[in-house]
Amino acid sequence: MPNRLAQATSPYLLQHADNPVDWWPWKAGAFEEARRRDVPVFLSVGYSACHWCHVMAHESFEDDDTAAYMNEHFVSVKVDREERPDVDAVYMEAVQAATGQGGWPMSVFMTPDGEPFYFGTYFPPEARHGMPSFRQVLEGVRNAWTSRRDEVGEVAGKITRDLAGRELSTGDAGTPTEETQALALLQLTRDVDSASGWFKGDTKFPPSMVVEFLLRHHARAGSVAAQEMAEGLCGAMARSSLYDQVGGGFHRYVLTPRVDGPLVPHFEKMLYDNALLCRVYAHLWRSTGSELARRVALETADFMVRELGTPEGGFASALDADSDDGSGKHVEGAYYVWTPEQLREVLGEQDAELAVRYFGVTEEGTFEEGASVLQLPQQDEVFDADRIAGPGGIKERLLAARGARPAPGRDDKVVAAWNGLAIAALAETGAYFDRPDLTEAAVAAADLLVRVHLDDHARIARTSKDGRVGGNAGVLEDYADVAEGFLALASVTGEGVWLEFAGLLLDHVLARFADPESGALYDTASDAERLIRRPQDPTDNAVPSGWTAAAGALLGYAAQTGSAPHRTAAERALGVVRALGPRVPRFVGWGLAVAEAALDGPREVAVVGPALDDPATTALHRTALLGTAPGAVVAAGTPESDEFPLLADRPLVGGEPAAYVCRNFTCDVPTTDPDRLSAALGG
Repeated sequence: MPNRLAQATSPYLLQHADNPVDWWPWKAGAFEEARRRDVPVFLSVGYSACHWCHVMAHESFEDDDTAAYMNEHFVSVKVDREERPDVDAVYMEAVQAATGQGGWPMSVFMTPDGEPFYFGTYFPPEARHGMPSFRQVLEGVRNAWTSRRDEVGEVAGKITRDLAGRELSTGDAGTPTEETQALALLQLTRDVDSASGWFKGDTKFPPSMVVEFLLRHHARAGSVAAQEMAEGLCGAMARSSLYDQVGGGFHRYVLTPRVDGPLVPHFEKMLYDNALLCRVYAHLWRSTGSELARRVALETADFMVRELGTPEGGFASALDADSDDGSGKHVEGAYYVWTPEQLREVLGEQDAELAVRYFGVTEEGTFEEGASVLQLPQQDEVFDADRIAGPGGIKERLLAARGARPAPGRDDKVVAAWNGLAIAALAETGAYFDRPDLTEAAVAAADLLVRVHLDDHARIARTSKDGRVGGNAGVLEDYADVAEGFLALASVTGEGVWLEFAGLLLDHVLARFADPESGALYDTASDAERLIRRPQDPTDNAVPSGWTAAAGALLGYAAQTGSAPHRTAAERALGVVRALGPRVPRFVGWGLAVAEAALDGPREVAVVGPALDDPATTALHRTALLGTAPGAVVAAGTPESDEFPLLADRPLVGGEPAAYVCRNFTCDVPTTDPDRLSAALGG
């Protein structure tokens, strides 16, 4: 019999709707029930593409005996961290403070008032490797609750007070300076492994936001070291098994299982990673003309549209790491790995032998059970590009054969923030590479967000599924990343309506997320549900922090409109980057990238012509978009247009289309020459 999750819009919650555990969604009624029964609350947080979440669900939450014990002694609450990042952030902070580590699934035991007192992540069904079994944990918590209630209350109260005292402020740090950026770069050079191109460490996540900072720093300051580091990181990612060498797109992360062994991916594919990396590789191509960057940007964009696009026009959140290996057993990576024998079956002997060398496949396997992950190992051999990637080539045939395998599950919910990132990436990639279909995909996603996620007051909902809006309010990153996407779309399409929508969203940031005294930003609105602490985090994780994403969108909007309040709010928010950038640049990369834009102006480009499809106007517009000046904004239209403030009082020059470049209240002489415009924008 389905439990209370049966009506959820989250695919993750729906995966647990038939568990024998009597799950509640996160709602006041769950805590009222715990208070009425005088039992603790068990909070389990995960997400649809989480491998170990599935493992714990199968081992414990689908077990009748375990479920019966949970139902008798606890009120159990299941949360999709992608729907409720605020709940996840608050309790993950407690987990990390108490245990020194975190992760998903996250397991938290708390009082009926939401105060946590015992924490963990994955618990096995049987005690092993120094970990207690889940049943032992449940019994221990129940015993503490019934026999040592005062002690439990003291612990819960202390943890809650400690969390409440962690509010941040930008203080008097001021905006980042040239020195801030130089010190951040210096620290990054110490963290990178020059031999491999990766940052040091066994587990390697894609450092998208840091690469954006490096590209912008090179463009503004001319730093060769920054450019070389960006190229090294992007080259290492693209050649490794982090990148899907057959189908395009990136996995979540890679790790080194043994010394000098090949990198092995965690195979889930997330929309946010692919949106950020698509944009970064497009920007790398814009800066260097790298053919590798061009290929990866386009293949990643095509992957997003092909495999994450939803019928309603948005983009799904993720593809699972696991899939059926053909025997009915779900195995991590089964969809993506190959044995030499499988290559021979698809390609024949000669092409299989070539594929083995090209992709680094071995007889013993580089993954599990004789299978290999595909990568592009550094080799001296020269390969026939047409045989590999041409029409009917090896990659095309492998992709077709892989398509016949059981596909990984897909989390179909549309997350506003991540769709905002995808809109920015697809809009720019479509413009750079003359792929109007990609720009059209960005417009379709933006249209879905406006139609489904925005209410009459331009408040944004966090998620939707199948065109039905979810019940969770948007958080700061939703407002910021969607505004960023709309600003990019406005620059690319010349349609001022997207600038208007960005302004509506950013007005909410100023009114409901910013501290008027300090300029600090909170992850939840002032009128949002009250948790034990109002979450606030300026550091990047898998995506830009809401704090610095908002700073970037506020800065871009101010450049487009001349709005002093938005510019002031952006500068105040950037104070935290000045404080953190030189010390932990890998965790504030987007803030450093925004700081580069602020230091450069950012530049404001107005392109005027008789019509946007006029060839001379199109040439200037494209040149403006390809300029590398950090954070430059572009407005394009006719001299009579009132859609962009930057177009006001910008006439044609000698009857010809012209471009105006301004920054810091000073404008260059307008030009009709794309080459001069390119030089003015670092193109």
